[in-house]
Amino acid sequence: MKKASIYFLISALIGLGIGYLVFDVMLGKDSQTEATASSDDTSGEEASNTKESTEATKEEPTSTATTVPAEAEILKQKGCIGCHSISSLDLSGGATGPDLSQAFNNVEGKHGKPINEFLKEPTSAVMSGVIGGNPLTDDEINKITELLQKAAEAN
Repeated sequence: MKKASIYFLISALIGLGIGYLVFDVMLGKDSQTEATASSDDTSGEEASNTKESTEATKEEPTSTATTVPAEAEILKQKGCIGCHSISSLDLSGGATGPDLSQAFNNVEGKHGKPINEFLKEPTSAVMSGVIGGNPLTDDEINKITELLQKAAEAN
């Protein structure tokens, strides 16, 4: 029994070491090389457009954050845009969750309750975890519901 435990422990350590080498070291270098290569490809263009880009930066500051219209700011604040997009409102977000353009119309059929009730007590496991950790107030639910209704009408 003792011999089997030692063999298992050694095998596990070797397996973890190989996994680390393959996924982190070898594959990590490939992704860094690709990122460097793609930035090198555009460096010639950037040099020729330095004056234009400097002027554009002065006019419009750039940021990595998703920009949303003021009325949709609630979706950004509550983290909805991190997983979902709303294509009918031209809001691009994450691709993890479904597009919410028709959520106002589809949630009741899919989850058995209207959107405002679903946002209070979600019936899906993922959304229960998300909203359970950061519950929405009635005011926030009303704003989101109105926005999703507008999205469904725009489609």
